[in-house]
Amino acid sequence: MATLYIKQAKQYADGRPSYPPQLFQFIASKTPLHDLVWDVGTGSGQAAQSLAGIYKNVIATDTSPKQLEFVTKLPNIKYQLTPPIMTPSELEQTVAAEASVDLVTIASAMHWFDLPKFYKDVKWVLKKPHGVIAAWCYSMPQVNSSVDSVFVPYDRINTEPYWEPQRKLVDDKYTTIDFPFEPVDGMDNTGPFEFVIEKLMVLDSYFNFLRSWSAYQTAKDKGVELLTEDVIDNFKRAWNEDGQGQKVVRYPVYLRIGRVGNCC
Repeated sequence: MATLYIKQAKQYADGRPSYPPQLFQFIASKTPLHDLVWDVGTGSGQAAQSLAGIYKNVIATDTSPKQLEFVTKLPNIKYQLTPPIMTPSELEQTVAAEASVDLVTIASAMHWFDLPKFYKDVKWVLKKPHGVIAAWCYSMPQVNSSVDSVFVPYDRINTEPYWEPQRKLVDDKYTTIDFPFEPVDGMDNTGPFEFVIEKLMVLDSYFNFLRSWSAYQTAKDKGVELLTEDVIDNFKRAWNEDGQGQKVVRYPVYLRIGRVGNCC
């Protein structure tokens, strides 16, 4: 994942939406204690900042130094650059001691991970039996029928050849991702549970989001500009059709959540 977002780290930080408070409130209601969170693949720290308002301390890690250049620093967040794979001693040194973490979060990143290795680390750091793992992704933006009618072919035809295979896990709303954990208290399954991001955007911000995609950068590296003048003109016509420069853009969010139990 680190290599995918090096060239567009600033666009990623500027263009990606913040997650809804209801998501974090729901997750926090499932962890008995609120002492320590490990936010993995933190990127520019969108989730870490929200978690820092609920939990005493947040360890936010990423494998990309470029992404970490754009984080917002808070007193109770420790940002840490890590290798993609850590030994147990590296894990303890850079993240946390065994069975000391209340919550592990992965915001729109788990589809990039080596899951068997990652889950071994998760089960090592989480408190037993009530330590919680919460991983979520969000699907494509929804604006209105006019804008979406331009977006759908852009997404399904123009960008499709440049997406990595892991994108399919997001398309499937994390229903097919391996998730070997027990349901949290009060739930009879591990999800996905649905939330929604709502963000007020102008067209330039919408374009910035599209340019933050890994598919956009992959195409650009191959000499292909996905946002051609024709495509931009089509989006402009659709966006300005109702005379409103600002629009509420909705992103459905899909959460998998579980507890570690007494495993390992």
